[in-house]
Amino acid sequence: MRPSGYDGRMWMRFAVVIGLVALAAARAAASSFTLDTSAFLNDGLLPKTDAAAQGDCGGRNISPPFRITGPPANAASLAIVLFDPDAGHGAGFVHWVAYGIDPQTRQLPPGFGSQASPAFTGGTNSAGTTIYFGPCPPHGDPPHHYVFTAYALDLAPGALKPGLTRAAFFHAIAAHRLAQAQITGRYGR
Repeated sequence: MRPSGYDGRMWMRFAVVIGLVALAAARAAASSFTLDTSAFLNDGLLPKTDAAAQGDCGGRNISPPFRITGPPANAASLAIVLFDPDAGHGAGFVHWVAYGIDPQTRQLPPGFGSQASPAFTGGTNSAGTTIYFGPCPPHGDPPHHYVFTAYALDLAPGALKPGLTRAAFFHAIAAHRLAQAQITGRYGR
């Protein structure tokens, strides 16, 4: 027996409104998550120091400093991936995969990813290392785009095994992404 004044449509509208409010709150939390750097403007040129030190790449292989703001309150860890979509005739090149970063981290100092550290778990980049590998596009190419993406995850540090490739990392976090933010730099020689 239905209570007096019961209107199924009213309850349905109420459920839809509650769902929309929850969705808006989740989007607001995700939109407040940002990744920024003092080293370059979004779509600006990366400093030469950030480029690879190998060969004649021109740099010192120092990962840029980053500021992370607004991760969701329920984030259990952070991660950062650096990808060059212009390399390899469009196949791309993974320069850095770092995960298991403490969710309270708000600053990554210059060189944070340039050597192994207990502050992050290193994934395997396209050069076969588990640390930052700076830009080194071919001579004469237009400046390549280097996309730095930070992820807020509901996975605790240590939940993922070391050495994951970018593809394996993405597969492992597919159901665990809470938010992501990115900034793009360019570099050419």
